[in-house]
Amino acid sequence: MLLNNPTPNNETVEATISLQKNGKSFYWASRFLGKEMAENAARLYAFCRVLDDMADGDFAEGPHRLLKMHQWLVHQSGDSDPVLEEIQPFLTEMQLPKQAVKDLIDGLLQDQTDVLIQSEAELIQYSYHVAGTVGWMMCPVLKCRDNNAFAFAIDLGIAMQLTNIARDVYEDACMGRRYLPADWVNDISPSEIIDAANEIESQNADAIKSAITRLLDLAETYYNSGRKGLRALPWKAHLAIGVAAFIYRRIGIELRKNNVNWQNGRTVTSGFAKFQSSWAAIPLLLSRLKRLPCHDKKLHYYLAEKIDYL
Repeated sequence: MLLNNPTPNNETVEATISLQKNGKSFYWASRFLGKEMAENAARLYAFCRVLDDMADGDFAEGPHRLLKMHQWLVHQSGDSDPVLEEIQPFLTEMQLPKQAVKDLIDGLLQDQTDVLIQSEAELIQYSYHVAGTVGWMMCPVLKCRDNNAFAFAIDLGIAMQLTNIARDVYEDACMGRRYLPADWVNDISPSEIIDAANEIESQNADAIKSAITRLLDLAETYYNSGRKGLRALPWKAHLAIGVAAFIYRRIGIELRKNNVNWQNGRTVTSGFAKFQSSWAAIPLLLSRLKRLPCHDKKLHYYLAEKIDYL
């Protein structure tokens, strides 16, 4: 998911503190939002952070609590959960799409089993569930009510998740997960990925490197689409999300610059890189002079039966 570097007890941490500690790139970008939108964005982030922690088993019975929330959202019956009950007034006030909340939890529940992504279609579907949904929910939080913009927000979330996957191949393998599609890497197992990290001249290592490059290329397609939709946001939100997108995209740029050295651990962006990305995002505001373009429906080909954002 887009949320990383968890701290303990995020269920009780104040929203802005959670964002500051757990989502440094998003916290940096939130400075451009203004007080009201920044606080609302932090609250949504904190909610998603807690759900992610539940999926990772950081809370007692976390996965079981997620399942209860999912069942309640689907059937509107049975017991809910204190986290969902507490956030419900906010979800109602912000008019967040219930399908996005349900789909997010559905994606997190997928991580409770051995993750072995089989195809690009499955990769895009997973990325939608755990990150595209967050982009969709962020639209009303950032005062965007143009339904036509939601598809672009989903694309930006997908792009960021693809970047996450490219960055975390080794770490995910250590948790028994392989998000690189089977048909990209000859269906190698997570344990074989770990072995390949110590045999960098091997055939498996080459396949992983090629797959990560392909993954970054795919992310670029979704970044390009996501940026087109930013003009539908208020200008402060346009700038802030543009900054966040540039910072996240920078991870992929650094990976390429370092010859896709996936075996050397997670690639991070420095404070100076964040500063550079902030300046680079400013010209994006010029796109506000143009109309919102039509969304490329091919990007949601694998999601056609999963979402209804119009």
